[in-house]
Amino acid sequence: MTGKYTDKGDRVGSTVLLIPLMVVKDVRTKEKHGYAAIRIKIGDAKSKKEVVREIRTEEVLEPGTEIKFEDILKPGDVVSVSGISKGKGFAGVVKRWNFKGGPRTHGQSDRERAPGSSGSTTTPGRVYKGKRRAGHMGSELVTIKGLRVMEVSPESRTLVLGGGVPGQVRGFGLITINK
Repeated sequence: MTGKYTDKGDRVGSTVLLIPLMVVKDVRTKEKHGYAAIRIKIGDAKSKKEVVREIRTEEVLEPGTEIKFEDILKPGDVVSVSGISKGKGFAGVVKRWNFKGGPRTHGQSDRERAPGSSGSTTTPGRVYKGKRRAGHMGSELVTIKGLRVMEVSPESRTLVLGGGVPGQVRGFGLITINK
């Protein structure tokens, strides 16, 4: 992340994204597959980071055609970015779910960050599934909506978005244009 200045002079926290090479791999037709779509190969084979994604569209493009992101995104557009959030390992209820915790006094020397009781009485005699408990935190699909495109640079293949995006450094994300 970095900081960029708007036209008004306001400083906005920004994320610089490197947009990989996007090439049409093949085309899906209604006659053969039942729907029209193009399959796009994203990334390069040299770095072994290559992903294939399918986009449903009626537009027909020849295989091998490069899709330029600067033709799709312009400064001022509003987008959503989805990605897998950073993994934070095993976390207790205070960190994971913002539980208050127990009192620091009255003999509670070792129960400060404990969840407390969480079950019912003898019926049903168990803890319900989905109850907020300690466990693995992060590593889940997160979507950040309403990010503004601040800068598009085709020479360096970078895109600057106003705000933070989910995911780790050098990870893949999905950019969706909001209409």
